[in-house]
Amino acid sequence: MPAHLSARLCSLVLSLFLIAFALPAFAGPFEDAVAKFANDDFSDTEEAIGAIAGSGNALAFPIISALQDGRLMADPDSKKVYVTGADGKSIDAATGQPVASVPDGASAVRLNNRLRRSVDAALGSLTLQSPDLSTRLQAAQSVFKSHEETALDAVDAALAKEGNRSVKTALGEARAAILLFKSDATEVEKLEAVATLKARGDQEALALLTGMGDQPASVTKAAASAIGSIQSSLAVWSMVQNAWYGLSLGSVLLLAAIGLAITFGVMGVINMAHGEMVMIGAYTTFVVQEVIRTRYPGLFDYSLLIAVPLAFLVAGAIGVLIERSIIRFLYGRPLETLLATWGLSLVLQQAVRTMFGPTNREVGNPSWMSGAFELGQITITYNRLWILCFTLAVFVILLAMLRYTALGLEMRAVTQNRRMAASMGIATSRVDALTFGLGSGIAGIAGVALSQIDNVSPNLGQSYIIDSFMVVVFGGVGNLWGTLVGAFTLGIANKFLEPVAGAVLGKIAILVLIILFIQKRPRGLFALKGRAVEA
Repeated sequence: MPAHLSARLCSLVLSLFLIAFALPAFAGPFEDAVAKFANDDFSDTEEAIGAIAGSGNALAFPIISALQDGRLMADPDSKKVYVTGADGKSIDAATGQPVASVPDGASAVRLNNRLRRSVDAALGSLTLQSPDLSTRLQAAQSVFKSHEETALDAVDAALAKEGNRSVKTALGEARAAILLFKSDATEVEKLEAVATLKARGDQEALALLTGMGDQPASVTKAAASAIGSIQSSLAVWSMVQNAWYGLSLGSVLLLAAIGLAITFGVMGVINMAHGEMVMIGAYTTFVVQEVIRTRYPGLFDYSLLIAVPLAFLVAGAIGVLIERSIIRFLYGRPLETLLATWGLSLVLQQAVRTMFGPTNREVGNPSWMSGAFELGQITITYNRLWILCFTLAVFVILLAMLRYTALGLEMRAVTQNRRMAASMGIATSRVDALTFGLGSGIAGIAGVALSQIDNVSPNLGQSYIIDSFMVVVFGGVGNLWGTLVGAFTLGIANKFLEPVAGAVLGKIAILVLIILFIQKRPRGLFALKGRAVEA
């Protein structure tokens, strides 16, 4: 055999030997890190998370996401790791190549609380430079919560490239949270971190500052000052949040009581069935949504807009029927009207139970009433905000109707002096029927709004009837402005008393205060004026 052929043959054999035996030993740091997941050791898993997150490999995000969701499978026999997708398909975590099936001996890689924080930090660092703005913001917030040191380089890199102000602020806060707990961070860096967290000023920043452990004296002093400042700020925001809750509750009380104020003021009828008009409005909303769900699902976001006029008409028609068939025979006898309408409320509740069943009925929130947003340090839900706006709109429309329409003029005349109004040719019986229908219709509209924040059941109205009477009596019988002030006053007072005395004792305290107030002002905050009411 020629010498040159012998040399080539030796080279070929040597190359095959290297391919078969030497190359697996140099699989690379990424593959080595992936293989650590198969060791079933928390320390190895933590090292693997850090190495994979900092590798820059395209498979890093799918692997860490699968680990978080329990979809990262490891085979202890072959030391292979697999990513299982939501569709049931699997890939080799080290190579990204699809596999036919995961071995039977493979199991999900285990996590503990510390590793879960590491996973959150790793996912945050991997998505800090995502092209999607909301993804970057969420990633920065995730890193802030975990404050893992391994994410610091990724945060610095993202901070240098970020152009959006809100994301840049979130990244700065995440960096501050990391430096605050970083053992080798300088004193200046820690002081800057404390200042950043003080500027953030929420509960999460307070938790980080109170749990940062031993620090240099200057940092401890700055942290104590920041903690005091944040606590004072949060106390103010807590009062603002309670005030918002009070306005929200007040809007519900106003919507439920405004119809009662009209019927009570004009007719002098103690209508204990007013709550059932609210219930009828809520069930009207349920029926409208059921029809839309089954026949016109594309109109679901408009279901409440359709339900409002229908609830007004249904509840108003039932109110007119009640007035014509029962109430008109009991004028001048308030005790009898109270007993009759109380019995009527039981009849209406049982009728609804027979038609719809005794269980709660589901009334969905349209998309424009779902969710919430942050305003400073308070949370405002869209459904409560829309109900407040809706209540004020109903109030303004009702005021305009009473002031600028013939029916409103007649209602005001009958309210101030029924006999004089009758002598001037006003058909007081017709005004009574329309007034009762109007009050019942507004109660039906209240039911539409309450269906978005309360359970729709036969007992829905009973939860608001007593509060509605308190609002009407406190504000002044028949006075809409008094009803407005009374509803919001009682709502805010109730929400400020609840944290101190509890829900039940808070309501009792409100009731006692109203009783004491009525002793001094029997006609309420805004008493009606007129010869009949003053007589």
